[in-house]
Amino acid sequence: MDQYRADLVANHALMVAAQVLETRFAGADFAFVAGSIMRRQGTVGSDIDMVVLYPRLEWAWRESLVEDGFPIEAFVHDPTTLEVFLGRDAENGRAIMVNMVAEGRIVGSRVEGAAALRGRARGLLKAGPAPLDGERLEFMLYLLSDLADDLRGRRDREEVLAIAVTLYPKLIDLILLGRGLWSGAGKWLPRRLRAADAALADQLSLAMADAVAGDGAAMLALCERTLAENGGPVFAGFRRVSDVAGLAGPRL
Repeated sequence: MDQYRADLVANHALMVAAQVLETRFAGADFAFVAGSIMRRQGTVGSDIDMVVLYPRLEWAWRESLVEDGFPIEAFVHDPTTLEVFLGRDAENGRAIMVNMVAEGRIVGSRVEGAAALRGRARGLLKAGPAPLDGERLEFMLYLLSDLADDLRGRRDREEVLAIAVTLYPKLIDLILLGRGLWSGAGKWLPRRLRAADAALADQLSLAMADAVAGDGAAMLALCERTLAENGGPVFAGFRRVSDVAGLAGPRL
């Protein structure tokens, strides 16, 4: 999409978002409008992301709709629920809500609190995710160690591919979070890895291509190297207590 058309689409999308805020979310104060369309990077099927802010809600919610041909994902909050979700992003290392608030265009008639929320999100982005350590790091190492073991030896092509697809997001998470960098979800995983280390992103892409063909050796090598860089494999002695109580457990 050329720049002129991208600008037209983004401006139209912003008008549509403002209309949706006024009609469907009539009691809301304002919204942050974000996503690839607003970044002038939209493709066929790209949607509009809206973080909608009410002054007070009983529950936050998420809903999907279509308006004037645009798919819209609305994340509906008040300041208290939004703070919880921003904190969850920092805790799990995926700047999803944080990015939408930090980069979104503001629409609405009562926008007094928008600047403070945007500042909060940008501060979280700059600070980076919560450190990867303790039980959280141990669990990630355990999961990757288990998947690495699954790649050893001879397997059918379909099994190699299934293991590699499961391993791919967990491996990128450990690479990025282990370096103190934000991770992501979906298409943001390869984007964030490439921004952090283009050479490593190329290696992982080639390893995935090999896995599609039934050869998991390159993926296994990357996994072993990443494990070693973050403390080594974890298996023997690993223990994690479930939140599901047995017969002898507590009763409410």
